[in-house]
Amino acid sequence: MTIRVTVWGENVHEQKNKIVAGIYPLTMHGTIAKALKAAGHDATTVTLQDAEHGLTAEKLAETDVLVWWGHCAHSDVDDAIVERVCDAVWGGMGVIFLHSAHFSKPFKRLMGAPCNLSWREAGERERLWVTSRQHPIAAGLPDHFELEYEEMYGEPFGVPEPLETVFISWFAGGEVFRSGLTYKRGAGNIFYFRPGHETYPTYHDANVQTVISNAVKWAYNPNKRIMNPNHAPNAPVETALEPIVERGPRLHQDGEEGYR
Repeated sequence: MTIRVTVWGENVHEQKNKIVAGIYPLTMHGTIAKALKAAGHDATTVTLQDAEHGLTAEKLAETDVLVWWGHCAHSDVDDAIVERVCDAVWGGMGVIFLHSAHFSKPFKRLMGAPCNLSWREAGERERLWVTSRQHPIAAGLPDHFELEYEEMYGEPFGVPEPLETVFISWFAGGEVFRSGLTYKRGAGNIFYFRPGHETYPTYHDANVQTVISNAVKWAYNPNKRIMNPNHAPNAPVETALEPIVERGPRLHQDGEEGYR
C-alpha cells in the first residue's frame, strides 16, 4: 500500500536567506516531498507557520510517517503540539528526524537526552559509510557515498544508545559521527539521519533521497494505531483474572485516575 508521509518544514531559512532559496526554490520540505512522491509515496507538506504547525490531530491520524526538518526556530514549536506528535509516535506513527532536528523539541522529548554534539560550518566533504549492509534503510546504496559540501557534526552525540547504527560519517576535518540511528519508542519507529545543512544541496542528492525513502518504508507500522498510548487504568479487584481479597488501606477509589 502507499505510505502516507507528512514532511514538516520549519520554512524559515527559505524565506529569509537568498542562498537557501536559490538552492531550494521548492523549499526544503517541498524538495523532500517531491523526491518521496517520485519514489511512490503519498507525500504532503506542512510548516511551522500553518495553524497548529500543520500537525492537527486529524493530520497526524492520517500520517503513517512524519519527516521533520527544523533548525533556527525549535523554540517556536508549541509544547502542546510536541506532546501530540509524541503521542502519535508512541501510538505507532513512524518519524524521521533530519539533520538539525536533533535539537527539535519532539526529538529531545522522545530521546530523553540533551542530544548535543560539536559542529563546524565549513563546507567539508562528508563520507558516509554503511555500517549495516543488510539494513533496509541502506537498500540500494554502495558501501559508502560522499557529499562534497556539508556541515560537520562531531562526536560525542548526546543521545541514548540506538537499536542500530546504519551510517557513520567521516569529515574532511577528521571528525566522525553516527549519522544514521534507529530507535523504537512505544509502538513507533524512529530514524535520525544527519545530512541536510540548508546552504548545501544535500536533499537533491540521489543517495540521500534513497535513504529517506528507505527510511519511510522502514518506519512505517502497518498495525492499527494505539489511540491512547498514555492510558493507565485503575484495575478493580473484581476484574482480576484470579480471585483475590483486597487487603490493607487504599489511596484511590475504583475508577479514579492515577496521579500524573
